[in-house]
Amino acid sequence: MPTPHYGQPRYRVIADELRKRIESGVIPPGSLLPTESALTAEFRAARGTIRQAIAVLREAGLVATEHGRGTYANLRRHESGSDKSSEPDTRQRQVAADPELAALFAVEVGTALIEQEHVTRANGAVGKVVRTYRLPRARQ
Repeated sequence: MPTPHYGQPRYRVIADELRKRIESGVIPPGSLLPTESALTAEFRAARGTIRQAIAVLREAGLVATEHGRGTYANLRRHESGSDKSSEPDTRQRQVAADPELAALFAVEVGTALIEQEHVTRANGAVGKVVRTYRLPRARQ
């Protein structure tokens, strides 16, 4: 980290940098954040400091952590009606276009699409599921 930010805890500085990367698209929604080991090396910080930074991002709804899989970037959860107890989760996968999606995208049935699913939970119960589809980047 080039310049220390005096008066601000180190984990907040790291969280702010990761937040900028997520919001700018350097770390796109649905993609994995670098591992804790990689972040400790990049920021020259202790693992506990990195974990605190990720916890700040998780509380803000910018990331979701899945045990054994890693931490994923989420879309920011600042829509009206969202509450602090929500636990957002984002997954991405490749799917084949069904007839309805093929017509919408003007492609053949079976064409590969990227499906991104955003699940918001409140107090353990699913509150909202939003699925978006797009063509893979190579086709755009």
